This record gives sequence, C-alpha cells and structure tokens, in this order.
Amino acid sequence: MTEPVEVAEVARRAVGASESARANRLWWDASADEYQAEHGDFLNGRFVWGPEGLDEAREHLLGDLATLRDATVLEVGCGAAACARWLRQRRVARVVGIDVSSGQLRYARRGDHGGGNPIPLAQADAQRLPFADAAFDVVFSAYGGFPFVPRADDAVAESARVLRPGGRLVFSVSHPIRWCFPDDPTEHGLVANQSYFDRRAYVEEDTDGRAVYVEHHHTTGDWVRAIARAGLRLLDLIEPEWPEDNHQVWGGWSPTRGRILPGTAIFVAEKPAPAEPEGPTP
Repeated sequence: MTEPVEVAEVARRAVGASESARANRLWWDASADEYQAEHGDFLNGRFVWGPEGLDEAREHLLGDLATLRDATVLEVGCGAAACARWLRQRRVARVVGIDVSSGQLRYARRGDHGGGNPIPLAQADAQRLPFADAAFDVVFSAYGGFPFVPRADDAVAESARVLRPGGRLVFSVSHPIRWCFPDDPTEHGLVANQSYFDRRAYVEEDTDGRAVYVEHHHTTGDWVRAIARAGLRLLDLIEPEWPEDNHQVWGGWSPTRGRILPGTAIFVAEKPAPAEPEGPTP
C-alpha cells in the first residue's frame, strides 16, 4: 500500500506532460484504496459516465450492444475497470483497459478473480497509448485519462490515432463551466469566482513545491476544436441533469449544485470512414 500524499499548497499554474503524468500516477497509487472504499459501491457492476449516474445501459453512447459484440474496445483511464467489465459481461468479446496507476489496476485485476476471462490491462499514460494505429473500433473514457492531460489536442489525437475508420470515441470530463466555481457541494459553491478562460492547471503541491495532483481545465471550445483537429466528427455533447433519486455528494458534485449547474460533459465523436470510390461515368 502506498503512503498517502500530503498536500501543502494548492495552486493554479502551468504543468507539462511529464510532471502531470508523474503526479497523477503517484496520487492515484496512494488514493486507490480510499477511492474504491468511498465510490466502489456506486461504480461497480455498472457503466456510468459520471457522478450524476448517467448509465450506458440506457443511453447507448457507445452504440447498440448487438453491434459491439464483435468490436475491439479500449477503456482509457479504466481505474478498477468497472465499465470494461460491464461490457465483457454483456458479451463484448474484446475489451482492453489502461490506467496510469498501478494501484487502480490492482483493483481491476482483483475484480477479475473467479471470472475465468480476465480483461487485458496495461499501465500506460493516455498521452502515449501503447497500441498500433487503427487498433480499436471503440475508444472510451469515463472520467478516466482526459481530465489529466495538459493539452486537449493531445488527449483526443492519441485516442483518434488508435481508432479505426468508422470507429467511435466517447469521453466524459468535468464540465468546463465548473471551473468558474469553488469545488464546494453546498450553496457556497454556486458563486462564480474564477475565469472560465483561465486554462492554468489545478495543482496540489507537497512541501517542496512538487505537484502531487494535477487536473487540467479545457473549455468546451477547446474540446470541440481538438475533436475536429484529430479528424473526428462530433456527434453529440451530453450535459447530464442531476436525477431526483441521486442523493450522493461526491467532491464538488451534489444535488444542490447539480440541479443548477452541469457537472459533467460527455463528448461523442466518430472517425469518418473513407468515402466509397465513385463508379465509372456511363
């Protein structure tokens, strides 16, 4: 078990790719036990896109399950691989998970015990996926690696690289508007006190000023442009409303805020298939 990370300061500053990856690897290794103890019951056995509880079983953002049975699927930032396991249980034969944290992957492997058909897992950074071009029919990330990548273009382009033509990319992140407000689930978190256009990272630092947790803010426009630059077509942008039957508080998410402000943004995009060649002119 990794020792808990002590936070001495919170800052907003620029953070590069290597510093961000290192900080979040160490953070999630140290926090895996606490995270799973707090949120495991909400996540395990389901495929939810965020704290609101938007459920893939109802929404089918990846596509119809019947069409996914023969697909090769990658989960980026899989954590304990609850979403990947949900797909496998529904007879999606080829599902792979990656996560930057060995601590989180330990829970993913533990969830496979007794299943007889374990999910292939790899420890890897969303900024450098260890797969060949056009290796997957579907790539998805449910609050996985995308909020922790310094450049939106890099996060989307790398997933687009491993996606086959005609394939689909779906990812959820903290809704960009949330960065205007304090991370407070009460009424005090409803007063904007930060600029939406301040793209400096949220950084928690140790006593030596080293980043121990980093989360990056990209505007909605940043994500849309990143999708376009990666050669993908945006199909949908979902901003889930807070359901009446969800009473949990999860960090800055809560019914109090969720009924007024969107907490999550889910982007659905596809990689266009090559155009069919035109037949000869009569």
